[in-house]
Amino acid sequence: MPSSKPLVTHMFTADPRAHVFEGRIYVYPSHDIDAGVPENDEGDHFDMRDYHVISMDEVGGDVVDHGVALSVEDIPWAGRQLWSNDAAYKDGTYYLYFPLKDRNDVFRIGVATSKSPAGPFKPEPEPIPGSFSIDPCVFRDDDGAHYMYFGGLWGGQLQRWRSGSYEASVPRDPMDDGPIGPRVVRLSDDMKHFAEPVREIRLLDEHGEPIGLQDRDRRFFEASWMHKYRGTYYFSYSTGDTHLLAYATGDNPYGPFTYRGVILTPVVGWTTHHSILEHKGKWWMFYHDSTLSEGKTHLRSVKVRELRYRPDGSIEPMEGMD
Repeated sequence: MPSSKPLVTHMFTADPRAHVFEGRIYVYPSHDIDAGVPENDEGDHFDMRDYHVISMDEVGGDVVDHGVALSVEDIPWAGRQLWSNDAAYKDGTYYLYFPLKDRNDVFRIGVATSKSPAGPFKPEPEPIPGSFSIDPCVFRDDDGAHYMYFGGLWGGQLQRWRSGSYEASVPRDPMDDGPIGPRVVRLSDDMKHFAEPVREIRLLDEHGEPIGLQDRDRRFFEASWMHKYRGTYYFSYSTGDTHLLAYATGDNPYGPFTYRGVILTPVVGWTTHHSILEHKGKWWMFYHDSTLSEGKTHLRSVKVRELRYRPDGSIEPMEGMD
């Protein structure tokens, strides 16, 4: 499929999280709208109000929009801004994990359930206890355990949690070089709670040293994704204001992960966000850009490309502007 073609054009979609459920590809994107909010580095202009689910039999096939799966109005603890979500399946139930600011304007992560991968989803009355920040990614390992990866800097507020509790006075962009890593936690059996304390992931350079905040071509910013290829864990993420999708590898779901390179160079638009899956013997990367809206950073469109590995397990980098 040409990278220039959005999966849907009747609405703006972003931050695609793709999974194979019931033999079909389901994509869980953000739903971009023009809310009339002035653009700023806190991301207030990304004022999304609901989620749609889209699906297809295979990449290149007809895409179905299943309509609204969850809305801000459905969520009892809602403040504002439904950002990037993800989905998981266990024992006959589908789970939708979503970040949302509470009424104190602090991002928490909620969970909603459905018997269908397309929804609609019914939210729990409160966010997951101990949750914070944005961009949940839920990964099922080979032994059946589920892990959530999450976190995002700047508007995602992760920098305000360095002490272990929320500190509103922490600046948007700390200028020290101490690392701020993404977070990981194993989910409980009911998929609605954390089964253990949240851990910070260490991202390391080729010398085994932590990658600091000022290494902006390699540091973690947001958009955690985890997949496994030939027994190796691949943690991929966005570098934020340098607009790269990068990846690191390790030998267990908690890390540490060693930086390996760039997956995708900058696209049209400010943000970069993705997911990776295998379907029918090929690997695919779902991502977004702003070409359909002619560069409006908050009006994005989901796309897909084939992802290829080299014999040594490294990922062939792709050009974002192709």
